[in-house]
Amino acid sequence: MEKHLTFLIKFLGCKVNSYESEALANILLNNGYSLFNEEEEGEPDLIIINTCAVTNTSVIKDKKTIKHYRKCYPNAILFVMGCYSSFGYDEIANKLGADIVIGTQNRDKIIQLINDYKTTKNRLILRDSKTDFNYEELKVSKFLFNTRAYLKIQDGCNNFCSYCLIPFVRGRSRSRKKEDILLEVKELIKNDYKEIVLTGIDMTSYGLDCYTNYNFSNLLEDILKENPDLYRLRISSIEESNIDEKFLFLLKKYSNLADHLHVPLQSGSKKIVELMHRKYNLAEFEEKINLIRKIRPNIAITTDIIVGFPGENEEDFLETYNFARKIKFSKIHVFPFSPRKGTIAEKLPNKVDDKTKKDRVKRLIDLSTQLENEYNSRFYGNKVEFLMENIKGNLYRGHSSNFLEMNFESDKNLTGKIIELTYKK
Repeated sequence: MEKHLTFLIKFLGCKVNSYESEALANILLNNGYSLFNEEEEGEPDLIIINTCAVTNTSVIKDKKTIKHYRKCYPNAILFVMGCYSSFGYDEIANKLGADIVIGTQNRDKIIQLINDYKTTKNRLILRDSKTDFNYEELKVSKFLFNTRAYLKIQDGCNNFCSYCLIPFVRGRSRSRKKEDILLEVKELIKNDYKEIVLTGIDMTSYGLDCYTNYNFSNLLEDILKENPDLYRLRISSIEESNIDEKFLFLLKKYSNLADHLHVPLQSGSKKIVELMHRKYNLAEFEEKINLIRKIRPNIAITTDIIVGFPGENEEDFLETYNFARKIKFSKIHVFPFSPRKGTIAEKLPNKVDDKTKKDRVKRLIDLSTQLENEYNSRFYGNKVEFLMENIKGNLYRGHSSNFLEMNFESDKNLTGKIIELTYKK
């Protein structure tokens, strides 16, 4: 009797990594594998680790995860992919003990790669092409790890912000065909997913590489117009330049477009924005946020900010701090600057010392907590609809359209259900 094959997937980093991991899980399930339960004895036949490289801390976590699973399951085939892999091939294979290493391409070849390794028993490294930047079509119809359905629409980035490694490890921007996106939306709705989250590396550039006069807002409109029964469509992240007249019109017209936008700022200092090679004007950024709030007064707007960028003095930091306070973000994700080898920012002078960075991180997190409490307090005592996901046992966590969060205990299976609750702390 043939042995039943099992797999284990661990992904680090962003929603794109989550989507790609789910896509590989779908391929494996369709090829006779089943998901391995870590709480049971024995070993999986295959372990997939999808890595992140957005910061130095991310890479440290990648290495720790790879080492852990190599040690725990020495006989399993260890398959490592992702952003860290795309420049750390040799280290991952030779020092960390992976059996198969790929980067951010060739994931659709997973079955072939596993079979090749089984045949030869030779460590296999498949490096990303430096010339082929076609969109790699991966598909998810069923999610193993997420209650909300992530939907990848684009890969790569052309922006080359001075601090960012991602264009080097993901390649140039390429868009998924709109027909494939729209088909996947319909299939996800058919499979009873209440919320779809659009994700990509730089969704700002969607359509620019393959369409004339068709961009991210056009795609949004087609999804919303063709799927009136979709409960909620969420955007994982949107740049200021994406917020055009059509996007504002869609916010006004479609109530199922989530009442939450994540708009990365990175810095509120004109000098630092220019050093970062960020392509926006702070006055225009503020104007776009004000236009959004005229349409949706209670919308949650969150952001990312990097502190301690080379050349950032106290005055620059205070400009960022005061700009964030003026905008009244509902939450700020704060990151200390992390130099990435090969980027322009790595070589910039006037580095900020770790103690100063740590202090600025704390001050901005304190501001974020204050702003978050102010925003959330508007909704205390109100009836709010939450999409529930299981945490463990009979404990569930729900998120609303504007990303309020509540935990809730129930003996019934509420995963994927919409529950109306009175919002409280």
